[in-house]
Amino acid sequence: MTTPLRVPFASILLACCAVASEAADGTAIRAALQPPKARKPAPDFALKDSSGATVKLKAYRGKVVLLNFWATWCRGCKLEIPWFAEFETRYHEKGFAVIGVSLDEGGWKVVKPFLDGAGVPHRMVLGDDAVAKRYAIDSLPDTFLVDRRGKVAAAYRSGMVDRENVEANIGALLSKR
Repeated sequence: MTTPLRVPFASILLACCAVASEAADGTAIRAALQPPKARKPAPDFALKDSSGATVKLKAYRGKVVLLNFWATWCRGCKLEIPWFAEFETRYHEKGFAVIGVSLDEGGWKVVKPFLDGAGVPHRMVLGDDAVAKRYAIDSLPDTFLVDRRGKVAAAYRSGMVDRENVEANIGALLSKR
């Protein structure tokens, strides 16, 4: 059974305000791809999707994965999800996948209605304290690009991503075998 993430409300509110102000002033998080030898393994997890199936990150080896930690109350997160859905549709056939990890305390009763209305094509799982701790999540959104070998190639921490930067990094990772 998964345990919901417990982050103090004041921290969550400050993080959301920072993300909303980043989105308003046009700044976004950019990340350079790490050289292959400098990349660390992405922490594995076994989390449940909305159908109850267990999703393991290691099952995605051989694919480039965008791993997005988000919540329904996070404005910046909701702005990014359509971009990630677009990337999933555009690059899926080239070996790309998106996994959304919801950190909503309300669990599926909060997440499912949002997903039903948003038409999200990619896999969504419900995160827990353990996975949040392994990825050092302390504010949202946080996004990671994982290479085909299961290593973190780029980390977009504590804010909305720069859409063009993420897409360029996805392209670069997909071009390498």
